[in-house]
Order: sequence, then C-alpha cells, then structure tokens
Amino acid sequence: MRFLYTIGNKLYYFVILLASFFNEKAKKWIKGRKQSNNILQDKPVEKKYFWFHCASLGEFEQARPLIEKLKSDYNKNILITFFSPSGYEMRKNYPFAEHVLYLPLDTTKNAKQFIKRFNIEKAFFVKYEFWFNFLNELKKNNIPVYLISGVFRKDQLFFKPYGKWFKNQLKAFTTFFVQNDASKKLLNEHGFSNVVVSGDTRFDTVWENKLKAKPNPRIEKFKGKTKVLIAGSCWEPEEEILIESINKKIIPNDWKIIFVPHDVSKKHIDRIKTRLNEPFSLYSESTSSDNKVLIIDTIGELANAYQYGDIAFIGGGFKNALHNILEPAAFGLPVLFGPNHKKYPEADLIMKEGCAYEVASVKEFQNTLSQIDKNLHAEKVKNAQFIERFRGAVNKVIENINV
Repeated sequence: MRFLYTIGNKLYYFVILLASFFNEKAKKWIKGRKQSNNILQDKPVEKKYFWFHCASLGEFEQARPLIEKLKSDYNKNILITFFSPSGYEMRKNYPFAEHVLYLPLDTTKNAKQFIKRFNIEKAFFVKYEFWFNFLNELKKNNIPVYLISGVFRKDQLFFKPYGKWFKNQLKAFTTFFVQNDASKKLLNEHGFSNVVVSGDTRFDTVWENKLKAKPNPRIEKFKGKTKVLIAGSCWEPEEEILIESINKKIIPNDWKIIFVPHDVSKKHIDRIKTRLNEPFSLYSESTSSDNKVLIIDTIGELANAYQYGDIAFIGGGFKNALHNILEPAAFGLPVLFGPNHKKYPEADLIMKEGCAYEVASVKEFQNTLSQIDKNLHAEKVKNAQFIERFRGAVNKVIENINV
C-alpha cells in the first residue's frame, strides 16, 4: 500500500508540473519543491530542530502561538514547512524560524534526507496534515511526533472499512492534541489512547493578535461615529446578500459596510462596484466618511480592521470553506456566516455559546442584524469573554511534550 501511496504522490507532482506551464500558483509550487530538494543535498546541521508542518497560512496561524512560545521561552530552533504557495509566500521571512521551506514531495527517500539534514528533535503536524512517508521515517527514528489542533470525523478515510492502512499510519503520533471531545472519543473508539483535548490554538493566536492590533487612521476616518459591519474574506454569496441589502435600503442608516473580499483582483472589485447603487470608497484611492460603503482592494488589512467593526460577516460559509471566525470574535464582534460549516468545529462551538449566527438569505440577514442591533453592547462583551475563556491550548501542549 505504501508503494501505491507514493506512486500517487508522484503522479500528483506530475500533474502540477504540467499545470505549471500555464498556472502561476502551480509554477511556484514546483519551483519551491526544487529549492527544497536542493537544500536536502546540503551538509546536515549539528543543532537540533523543532519541525512544524502547515498546509497553508490558516494552519500556520494555528501553530504560530506555540512556535513563538517555544522560541521566546525555550530558545528552540524552528523549522517550518508549507504545502501551499500561499502559506510560504506570506511567511517565508518569518522571524521566529531559522528555516522556512516547501515540504519536499512525500517519498521515503526525501523523508530520510530531510530528517537527517535538519536533525529533527520533535515534529508537529497541524490539524489535517498527514504525510505518511514522513511519519513513517519519524517513527523509525524514534522522533516524537505531535498533531496539534487536530479534528477527526467519522467520514474521514482513517475510519472507513477500506482505510485500515491509513489508520495504522496514525500510530506514528506520540500524542494527538485535538480540538474537541468528539475527536477524542472517535480516536479512543479506534484504539488510540494518546489523546489530549487541548482546544484550538487559534484562540491563543487571535487573542494575541488583538493585543497587537495596529491603528488604521483611514478606516477610523471612514467609520466616524457610526456602526460598521465588516464582510471579512467574503465571496460572492456573502457579497450578494450585502449588496442586495444595501441597494434595497434594508441596512439601517446608522450602519456602514466594509467589504474585504477574498479575491481582490480588479475583475472582482469591479464586479462589486458595478452592483452597488450606493456611493462607495475604494481603500486604495480614498476613504471618505460621507460614503456608506468602503471596499478594501488591497491585501493585509483585515486583521487590523476588525477593531473598528461591530459585526462581522465571514466568507466561505456557503462553500464549506469557512474563513477565520475567531479573529473578529476576539474583538467582540458578533459573527455571521453561511450554512455550510460542518467541517469547522469552532463554528458549532461559537454558535452554541450564542456568539455567532447562521444566515442563508437576505431575509435571515435582515432579521439577524436587527436582533443583534437591539443589544449590541452586550453581544460584543459576550464574544470577547468567549475567546478569553477558551484560550490556553498552547500551555496544554507545552505541558505534554517534555520541552
């Protein structure tokens, strides 16, 4: 089975290689792996490394508070690998890591070279990342391996009748640090007792981000004395609900809207502009406080923008690709999102705590906004307390890894 798994990885590489001739992201993916393979040929280092592997930027944010604590409090050498170009490009100069690389293709040869080259002391995989040749070689070398912020569901391959080989690969993990009791129960039922319910490390991340938030005078000027709804990492379904609500005058006069689209291409920004009947400002041009709508058409402003918001409508909830809902909650914002969020345990948790609301239509949006608006201050206090209450996952991990 390992042979077939490795062949599958090589076929995937070949497909991406073909795509790289006409796709910029695929080109970066191939180029990054060639660079990583070149580094594997270098002389092995003498100092030991704590290795963190993240699929992309979202998983990195889950690992970040643990990485920074290990670096600042324990002076550990940090190696970070990414699977996707988006994560690598954003964090390739991350100051808390000695090395940031693309993960080499998951073959036995690459795994052996990688572990030897970087003298791995401990390995950390984040949430859903399972690379079975790397895991196997780590296990053979008796290197402790941890899964952090893990989530397990019955529909995953490990727990299917035909998934026995994949489930056996999980035996490489020293400890599973999972987000919820359901994940622990499922692993226990399948013979894994090395499970700790640590919670989601992103609660620590978003709390720290809130404390470090930088002022943005342009957004502050736009807000003025009004209330603001921020459409964070929004896609077309969220945008359509908001645009229709704006055009039909459903949104009260004392509210303004800030669009922060996931896609900031000119084509997509132009689409929003042409659909709006209200005057708007483009962030890259001006931020007039007279306009009801601000469209942020640049990257990197969302995290600091939340401090000026009163409600957040987060993108991806109509596509089962929900973006970060904890980030706005840390600033006390009640959170709205679409109905497809089964894969995101934080969505269920925040809804159970009464700090978030599912909306699937303009009518539901109108009713929810009206409900929140009546008691906005209390809603914001409740959300901030929710984030603070669920912090602490990083300390639980530290306590269990023998640093």
